[in-house]
Amino acid sequence: MDTIFIDQLAIDTQIGLYDWERRIRQRVVLDLAMDFDIRAAAATDDVAKTLDYKAVSKRVIAFVEDAGFELVETLAERVAALIIEEFGVTRVTLRLNKPFALRGAKNVGVQITRPAV
Repeated sequence: MDTIFIDQLAIDTQIGLYDWERRIRQRVVLDLAMDFDIRAAAATDDVAKTLDYKAVSKRVIAFVEDAGFELVETLAERVAALIIEEFGVTRVTLRLNKPFALRGAKNVGVQITRPAV
């Protein structure tokens, strides 16, 4: 299977458990690896036959900016489901970083892999 990726997609959102986190926007950074068969697109040089990573990024940005979850785990699951459902990928691996959320650490977050069902 082929993989189309987007690395370090930075988005500001409301995320966190604490009261002070609920009053501000924080940056999350997503790395996406999406399994998608690119052979038809490569054979025809037709963008309509591939996964449009610009469309994926615009949709993910809009979703994450409007989200208001407490847990990075919830946000990661919802983004993965959105990509599978709306863009027809066969599998997505998503790494969601919440930079500097923990003193002394550059990043904390989750990484998940979800197949299409």
